[in-house]
Amino acid sequence: MTSYKIVNPATGRTEREFPEATDAEIQEAMARAHQAFGGWRASRPGDRVALLTRVAELYAERKDELAAIITREMGKPVAQARGEIDIVVSIYRYYAEKGPEFLVDEELEVAGGGSAVVRKEGIGALLGIMPWNFPYYQVARFAAPNLMLGNTILLKHAPQCPESALAMERIFAEAGAPDGAYVNLFATNEQVSTIIADPRVQGVSLTGSERAGSAVAEQAGRHLKKVVLELGGSDPFLVLQPEDLDRTVKYAVTGRFGNAGQACNAAKRIIVLDEHYDAFVDKFTAAVGTVVPGDPSDPSTFMGPLSSAGAVETLAAQIEDAVAKGATVLAGGRRIDREGAWYEPTVLTGVEPGMRAFEEELFGPAAVIYRVSSEDEAVELANNTPYGLGAAVQCADEDRALEIADRLDTGMVYINQAEGSAAELPFGGVKRSGIGRELGKYGMEEFVNKKLVRVKRR
Repeated sequence: MTSYKIVNPATGRTEREFPEATDAEIQEAMARAHQAFGGWRASRPGDRVALLTRVAELYAERKDELAAIITREMGKPVAQARGEIDIVVSIYRYYAEKGPEFLVDEELEVAGGGSAVVRKEGIGALLGIMPWNFPYYQVARFAAPNLMLGNTILLKHAPQCPESALAMERIFAEAGAPDGAYVNLFATNEQVSTIIADPRVQGVSLTGSERAGSAVAEQAGRHLKKVVLELGGSDPFLVLQPEDLDRTVKYAVTGRFGNAGQACNAAKRIIVLDEHYDAFVDKFTAAVGTVVPGDPSDPSTFMGPLSSAGAVETLAAQIEDAVAKGATVLAGGRRIDREGAWYEPTVLTGVEPGMRAFEEELFGPAAVIYRVSSEDEAVELANNTPYGLGAAVQCADEDRALEIADRLDTGMVYINQAEGSAAELPFGGVKRSGIGRELGKYGMEEFVNKKLVRVKRR
């Protein structure tokens, strides 16, 4: 039985299955990627620009087709799926435009005379292990900068995203990528271990769970391979002195319930100063009450199903644990009785240490609201988590907001907005949220050989 299949979360029906790769196919794929690296590394920056530009064009041309695929695979509302394609297009265009600039040699001052430069080159074939929640976007932020560097890509996607995985491989082929420059793999976990151990593969990038990140990092470390890990998040959304409470509520709702709450940098913990707490809770709960889960193929739907029945089981168990230990449900808190993977938009208060909802990431449509008496208490609570991905601070006084940002143990802080992402902005966290950065110029500084070339003056 294959693990690669489309199980439509809106209906619960299995629509199509795909065979897993054989061991021989894995070996052949690694050989292709390794062989392609030699030629791709030697290619001109202009050739790489042409590839990424054409990839962006093909994504834009096929937006509706590509969006429909992930709506079937993981339940993303089609309007949000089209928005995901838009940011993917922007990422490939960004690296096509800025990549040559990022590759320019860096001249160094040399005390002993002569000259020295740092030259940026690719390091080889890389393995990307990608999740289901943003099937195209997660791949783009790994593939685009590394192809621009001259690396080649072996891509192992989530088992529930096989059709989108194949669609991306076709795009690269049709865009003119050399054979082996981008290879899709329907690999098993055992085969992933084999790939990581192989000397032809020089690094691994994983976006996924802590558990998967720990396993991959352990294996990569054993074989002295570089890793980039983007893992979980329990991001705080701090409501301190909002200039416009209604707008703040809107940011909180969209930041929490977009993609059915299945984003690592979603606003999972909403921390509100006491003086704004009652008004915020009333407005936020009322707004959540207007979020009605619906058909993800309908362009008017804001929230569809969760990605899978397993995702519903996990979220339901976390919420049931919190309620049993004294938490209060202000909205939702129940499974929706229909075929597929459905859960009500949920608002919780009274969540405390010892509850799963306090200790764990809630990867679904559930917001936890906390009342605090001071900014110091807000910061302390925001940092009281093993994660450190991102945060949002709502405060009309920008100087105060910047001071708060400096005290937050996160890789990203967004002020007076919801968290987001853009091609030019670095993405990544600290603590158990991961290692390394993607996007922006920093996305081309991970899997890179910063080669020193020193010339002595005669």
